Order: sequence, then C-alpha cells, then structure tokens
Amino acid sequence: MTITQLSYVLAVAENQNFTKAAQKCFVTQPTLSMQIQKLEDQLDILIFDRSKKPIELTEVGKKIVTQARNIVNESYRIQDIVDQEKGYIGGEFKLGIIPTVMPTLLPMFLNNFVKKYPKVKLKIEELTTEEIISRINDGHLDAAIAATPLENETIKERVLYFEPFVAYVPQNHRLRDKKMLEVSDLDIDDMLLLEDGHCFRDGVINLCKAFKHHSDDKFQLESGSIETLVKLSNEGLGMTLLPYLHTLDLNDKAKNNLHYFTEPSPAREVSLIYHKSELKMQIIEALQDVIAGVVRGAIAFQNVQIISPISK
Repeated sequence: MTITQLSYVLAVAENQNFTKAAQKCFVTQPTLSMQIQKLEDQLDILIFDRSKKPIELTEVGKKIVTQARNIVNESYRIQDIVDQEKGYIGGEFKLGIIPTVMPTLLPMFLNNFVKKYPKVKLKIEELTTEEIISRINDGHLDAAIAATPLENETIKERVLYFEPFVAYVPQNHRLRDKKMLEVSDLDIDDMLLLEDGHCFRDGVINLCKAFKHHSDDKFQLESGSIETLVKLSNEGLGMTLLPYLHTLDLNDKAKNNLHYFTEPSPAREVSLIYHKSELKMQIIEALQDVIAGVVRGAIAFQNVQIISPISK
C-alpha cells in the first residue's frame, strides 16, 4: 500500500470516473487503474463498484476513503515540517472567500501578500460558507475567510477582525431622521436582503429581533449582491444593512444615507478558517499577519456586539 495508491483512490472517489481522476493526477488512465487494482488485490476487497454509472464506492470503500484522506493529509504534514524547519513559505495554497468579504478585503491585502511572499501561489475562489466547509473537509481548500463562529468541530477559526453593520437608509424611509439607530428599530419587512445561501443574510435576520414571516401581500425582494441592494434602496424599495468595509468605497452622496448604530454596534466576526489537521500552517500564519495588518487601521470600531451568521 502506497500514498500514491491512496491518492488515486481519493481522486476516483471524488470524480466518480477513472479517466477524469487520471487527468487530475497527471497520469494515464491505465496506470491509475492498475495501481488501484493492485491495492484492491492486496486488501482482497473491492473499493469501487465499477458496474454503476457513475462509479460508486462500496460500503467498505467508503470507510477506506475516509481513512485514506487522513493518511494522505498526514503525509503532507511531513513536507510542512520540513518547510517550517527551513523557514520556507511557498507552494500552492487554495483559499476560499465568502462573497460579502471578497470584493472589499481581497484588494486590501492581496498585493501586500504577493510582494511579501512571492513563492506562494495563491488560488482564490469566491464560495458560500456551505461550499467552503465542504471543500475544506474534502481537502480541496487549504483555508478560507468567512463569517464566524461556525460551530463546526472539524474546522478551526482564527479571528481576523470584527466588522460592524451599517444601515443604508434612503430618503423617505421611516428611520431617515433618526441619527443613531437601535437594533430594535429594525424590521425585516422593510429590509432588503441578500438571497438565501449568504451567511450575511442569516446574520441580518438574526439581528432583526422583530422578525416575522412576510405576508403574501407584502413586497419581498432579495438580491445576490450588496451593490444591487444599495441601488434598489436608492430606488426607495427599502433599507439594507452593509458590512462596514463596503461603505468605504461609496460616493459622498451615498454616504449621506449611512446610519450608524449606538454602541455596542452589531457586528460580524470574520475569521481565517482551516481544517483541524492544521496543514500548511506557515502560510496560514503569514496570511493572518498580513490581513490583520491592513485591516487594523481600516476598522476603528472597538465596542461591538457579534451577531452569529448561523440561524438559530
């Protein structure tokens, strides 16, 4: 049994196809198939049910894949130990970022990080929190930046910053003349929300203590982007809440629509998250240092109340 054979098994389990798995592993399909067959012969079991289309894991195969993932991850740890001993920070690093953080945070730290750590090849994807957790657990992401706490036993979290919520209140809205808002002022029925699947949406819903289901005769509108929510709000379709960093790039006219909350200001916790196996920690720590450095000056708020992104 070899690490290579186990890696091939994981590739087939993921792609449910020998040809696609071979392409991902940069080997020929006969080579990959032969190595998996040798492993099955050695163990005297079938890992895959080849009669199914697409290929499926057998019951014992599912257990083997779970253990194989642990073994392959542990083998990567040896290279981590060597890299840390040599002080080397480099190689490919797959990073996921949630949509409500990507457009504001990435431009703030990416250039600094690339200049400071030129040997790291970052592969960055915009993903929902649900997708991020799945990919971290499957070994397809090294780390991610997401709203926390996630309360997931397989995920570790390192807090990067606390980002306050800011209300965007258009003309003629019932809260327009109130200088400082209270959380109790919010009503989900006149709030523009991100569409389902965004953790920021869940945070806003949790914030609105007066939440109630929309009546059939009420106007309901959801969007996939914060920028669209701002435009819809400008049309008088309702107010919305923005993460603080999203307010920095607004023009002066739009900034006149911003209303802040009395302290403690409602806020979200944004963290660098990774698998509990703690692989590639030297790069994770480098990311944390760079991001914390650039964000520290951008967010001056200290007295905040953290709103969980998880609906209760």
